[in-house]
Amino acid sequence: MGRILTALCAVFGLVILMGPAFANEKLIEMEKNAKEWVMPTGNYANHRFSELNQINKDNVGDLQVAWTFSTGVLRGHEGGPLVIGDTMYVHTPFPNIVYALDLNNDGAIKWKYEPVQDSGVIPIMCCDTVNRGPAYAPEGEGHPAMLILSQADTTVVALNADTGEEVWKVKNGDPGKAESATAAPLVYKDKVLIGVSGAEFGVRGRVTVYNLADGSVAWKAFSTGPDEDMLVDPEKTMALGKPIGKDSSLQSWEGDQWKTGGGTTWGWYAYDPELNLIYYGTGNPSTWNPNQRPGDNKYSMTIFARDADTGMAKWLYQMTPHDEWDYDGVNEMILVDLEMNGEMVKALVHFDRNGIAYTMNRETGELLLAKKYDPAVNWTSGVDMDKNSETYGRPTVVSDYSTDAQGEDTNVEGICPAALGTKDQQPAAYSPKTKMFYVPTNHVCMDYEPFRVSYTAGQPYVGATVSMYPAPDSHGGMGNFIAWDATTGEIVWTIPEQFSAWGGALATAGDVVFYGTLEGYLKAVDIETGKELYRFKTPSGIIGNVNTYEHNGKQYIAVLSGVGGWAGIGLAAGLLSPESAAGWHEAVDQGREQGDTEAQVGTAGLGAVGGYSGLANFTNLGGVLTVFALPD
Repeated sequence: MGRILTALCAVFGLVILMGPAFANEKLIEMEKNAKEWVMPTGNYANHRFSELNQINKDNVGDLQVAWTFSTGVLRGHEGGPLVIGDTMYVHTPFPNIVYALDLNNDGAIKWKYEPVQDSGVIPIMCCDTVNRGPAYAPEGEGHPAMLILSQADTTVVALNADTGEEVWKVKNGDPGKAESATAAPLVYKDKVLIGVSGAEFGVRGRVTVYNLADGSVAWKAFSTGPDEDMLVDPEKTMALGKPIGKDSSLQSWEGDQWKTGGGTTWGWYAYDPELNLIYYGTGNPSTWNPNQRPGDNKYSMTIFARDADTGMAKWLYQMTPHDEWDYDGVNEMILVDLEMNGEMVKALVHFDRNGIAYTMNRETGELLLAKKYDPAVNWTSGVDMDKNSETYGRPTVVSDYSTDAQGEDTNVEGICPAALGTKDQQPAAYSPKTKMFYVPTNHVCMDYEPFRVSYTAGQPYVGATVSMYPAPDSHGGMGNFIAWDATTGEIVWTIPEQFSAWGGALATAGDVVFYGTLEGYLKAVDIETGKELYRFKTPSGIIGNVNTYEHNGKQYIAVLSGVGGWAGIGLAAGLLSPESAAGWHEAVDQGREQGDTEAQVGTAGLGAVGGYSGLANFTNLGGVLTVFALPD
């Protein structure tokens, strides 16, 4: 009977409560409670918006530090804390410690979970040892309330939310093949979705869905390969309104290159309970040398909409066919209802690494808008929006910035954005009050020189040297924080930043937007104008996501600081000394000759170290949770 009711819910777009069987029905109710923060991005739609308004634009300037907590771990602290009831759950980078903190006692430790992992996983984590946090699963049929943690070594562990004890754990990948994990899981219904990292090592991307009750596999879908592996139907899975056709991925690769083709799934995930669809993006193809992999390299760089129960893809859209610049497509999908051309549309808004912001119909996959959200973007003149064109939906590549057209061993200069994109993993926020999106961005360009490499399992498979620097002829900094109108494709206002805005944003009903900076500032700005209302220098650079909650009638703002991530890898991994830099460049030279060593990674930190070396003058390593509140 329960299955029949579930099917009816999917047909009629209803959400009904059926007792403890499905976790997502409880989560849907919990996400409506602004006093808690129950999902990594606030809700299934990735809005990162809070209805709390005790802290507002008139009093936010009075914020004070309420309490702090040291995580005891250095390196990059991405993601943010969860708040359920009187408990806050805080996570760390490798070794992926999880703390349960007592909000009734200024963050006293209720329990601590520290997994035992082989430190050998650290070298295969391309862009720091980050982790974007656990996901919460309410009590369900056959299991207690749990936290689901995806560890660096791909171990997925379900922890009892009350005690921290292991309920079950499974292995989601093979670190011996350089498979790792950095993403926050997605809990929905009686399942949890887990991604995988490692495209820089030739890992074949996929998502795997596990049953919450026991950790058994419900379904698995690869990004590349045969239709049956990808869970696509050649006649029913649509791309821009047309069936994708049989073995469309296989036909876009040369030989068996799809087996090491990348397309990993290390970003954020969205879920629409009414449509029963899951949305996510896939990452770059392997290698970074586009000359070695002719074809569109499907389905790297692709937005997928999948049936939540079966995994079968309903529609997909490849944003950057035959990627030549490492523009991963894994950034969050934001699900909103927008008025487009006089009609309300169930929309999906996505700010891609490639510098283009997309507005799509999330039911059908129709492309509604594709515009640059940084004026510096120059690798493309724009996306073909003519539905009658043979190149409909494809970006038009500017040959001067095409690393494929210029050829191997040619240094292509002045490409914008850099490989880390106009926006990387740092999630944007959406305000239903203003209908605007608030986006932390990178304002960075690069020189990119591809070279030939060979694949060896477990070894870097990059094949390019990259150097990064601020966008020329601009404000001189490496970041902007912007307000974006997804119905018109226009920037409403911009705040220049000295370094990339690498922390996730938060919009509130108090007409305030919060975000963090790499120097370590928590900033609060007016949601309508972008005027700065408050700033506070935390102990380390912020690459975490700002969250908010209410406890005992008082609103709090919480953020993790701990410099690192790709932009901060120079500080995090100790690569800023002249000796370290010289060692990296020597390794690069050796790697170009040998073709199969770790030096294939290219310049230090995949190109980021030199561009962000100035960070060392503003902040240092740390791992601190800072909680703010208004004075009593």
